[in-house]
Amino acid sequence: MVLTAPGSIHTEPLRLTTVPDPEPARGEVLIRVGACAACRTDLQVCEGDLAPRVLPVIPGHQVAGRIEAVGAGVEGWRKGDRAGLTWLAGTCDTCAFCMSGRENLCEGATFTGWDRHGGFAEFVTARADVVVPLPEGPDDRLLAPLLCGGIIGYRALRVAGIHPGARVGLYGFGASALQAIQVARHMGCPVAVATRSEEERQRALALGAEWVGDYDETPPFALDLAVTFAPSGTVVVHALKALARGGTVAVNAIHLDRLPEIDYADLWGERSIRSVSNVTRQDAHDYLALAAGIPVRTSVEEHPLADANRALQRIATGQVDGAAVIVP
Repeated sequence: MVLTAPGSIHTEPLRLTTVPDPEPARGEVLIRVGACAACRTDLQVCEGDLAPRVLPVIPGHQVAGRIEAVGAGVEGWRKGDRAGLTWLAGTCDTCAFCMSGRENLCEGATFTGWDRHGGFAEFVTARADVVVPLPEGPDDRLLAPLLCGGIIGYRALRVAGIHPGARVGLYGFGASALQAIQVARHMGCPVAVATRSEEERQRALALGAEWVGDYDETPPFALDLAVTFAPSGTVVVHALKALARGGTVAVNAIHLDRLPEIDYADLWGERSIRSVSNVTRQDAHDYLALAAGIPVRTSVEEHPLADANRALQRIATGQVDGAAVIVP
């Protein structure tokens, strides 16, 4: 499914296209896509909220599949290995950020489905050093949502300072938050969930939330940390108002509509707002190990490759039950 020019997802900007099978360059592997989960970032690429870097481009960055071929110079991978691909497509590996374990901040980083072709396809190539091993057992369509929504949600919790017993707020309750609540509950954290959707509130209660409500409602307990998943600056302010002193709001969004004016009294008391930028390879390895141990359960809505526009339309309108997954 190829994007040649951004446009409203309701105009179906992705086109089903036959292209030559890609071949792995030196240092790369070729992955046969078993499933590719779709997320709001793919929607933002297609609609142009994230300015195009390469066109035409094949979106999709949560790939679960198997190695089909190995390029020259690649060690540690062989045909048939189970493999996953994340948002991070590559880094410079030499800057101060890369050398200090903060490759997510690398100014030369590239991203799957934005800088290079992604997983809304039957095959995708990737740098071998960013591909992550996947466990045998769970179906590809159940593992794919872990590879962005799960990893970035996990990073957001860590950026916000999660620790056992911390009082956690989740603002928005889509595919990423569905996994984050399972991590928080595993750590013994009481969780408050804010969302406009009554269906999502009931799902949150079923997963162990102690309180559910709308964005502008105040949880019955002050929050030690909050993660906002909705791409709205107004939601960030609501989360900030719910924090205890010393608490942190982590903004889990690559694109935010705006940040409205903030009353300093809501920020005072050493409260803070942190952005969450991309992920590292270590985030991926850590989260996949944790998710297997909990184990994290995912809920998926399956779409054939030709229906990728429809999957993104359902994400745009908040209709997806769990995670939308594209299956070639």
